[in-house]
Amino acid sequence: MKRKPGSGRQRGAAFTYQQDSRYVAQIAEDLKDAVMEELAELGAEEIVSDYGSIHFRADKKTLYRINYLTRLASRCLAPLRSFDCQDTDTLYREAKQMRWDALFASGNTFAVSAHVSGSMVSHSKFAALRLKDAVADYFKEKTGRRPDVSVRNPDILLNLTIRKDRAQISLDTSGGSLHKRGYREETVSAPMQETIAAAIIRFTEWDGSVPLYDPLCGSGTLLCEALMRYCNIPAGIFRSRFGFEALPDFDAAVWRQMRKEADGRIRELPNGLLAGSDVSKDAVTAARTNLMGLHFGKNVHIEMADFRNLPAVEGRIIVTNPPYGIRLGGDGDLGAFYKNFGDFLKQKCNRSTAYLYFGDRQYIKKIGLRASWKKPIRAGGLDGRLVKYEMY
Repeated sequence: MKRKPGSGRQRGAAFTYQQDSRYVAQIAEDLKDAVMEELAELGAEEIVSDYGSIHFRADKKTLYRINYLTRLASRCLAPLRSFDCQDTDTLYREAKQMRWDALFASGNTFAVSAHVSGSMVSHSKFAALRLKDAVADYFKEKTGRRPDVSVRNPDILLNLTIRKDRAQISLDTSGGSLHKRGYREETVSAPMQETIAAAIIRFTEWDGSVPLYDPLCGSGTLLCEALMRYCNIPAGIFRSRFGFEALPDFDAAVWRQMRKEADGRIRELPNGLLAGSDVSKDAVTAARTNLMGLHFGKNVHIEMADFRNLPAVEGRIIVTNPPYGIRLGGDGDLGAFYKNFGDFLKQKCNRSTAYLYFGDRQYIKKIGLRASWKKPIRAGGLDGRLVKYEMY
């Protein structure tokens, strides 16, 4: 009979995270400082960055809170074991000695993701396969049955990193990438990842004291993330389960209490505080659909309009992700588009502050405005920049 992961399998401090209460957050490269600040806000301690990840200390409630509320981290890992590893035979042998029955219940499926760098083991996929074999053979010898691998929706998601001949096997406490919020039902070409959109909203420091507007809203990701931030809607509110529920020391009562506290802080979005527009009918439909999947999404006004025909947008925060080569399929005169958008900001957006994310930096100079600051944000293979403009 298939049991819920983590239920009733406390077996002592079998794993590394149980001994030191330290975890690892995986992040987008340019969000390190923002993620460290957010982790501290959520209660993490002893926060340090290392090799593009962030290591931190947390008790159970804080770990659950981070997974449920973080808007910026991609996932959180609970280290299970680390060891020197110069070849895949060592990986298999060491992994097969682990207490896998402390994590797995009968009928659980699993998957493995792996990353190797600067090591004698140089093939990530083969390393992942050897770890899968070790887990499967452990159960084959112990119970006569191998657990099934499920790439799409595994009960247990294991993470393997081998860096400089040192292996670390972890359990993904998030149960998959946290950027998958669950509200996105419709998309347009090259949609912005939710964690990047959340970071952009955070960098604007928008607090709801003035309205926020996106005149090139696409499928509405920036507006969705702005709504969730203002309303205190947990980023993980739509996730049906988290990977930490598979941990042998998972505390369901603590998880329920933490979730109740977080959900109790949700507040309503006033009408008129968030709005957006797009020239594309398909984009407007997608944005409306995605927003309607969120609490108070009906209070966000989306209209089909060319920004050149908009009335004055004064005294607001303007946040948008203008088109670039990928989003336009390489068509159109983008130089003219950006010049026109710069004119729109100068002529119709007095007393507003604009935050533009340029997926292609070459178009920054086409806007024709003096920037207050620029922040690098690499995402989706793009070396992009978030640029702030103040219109006096």
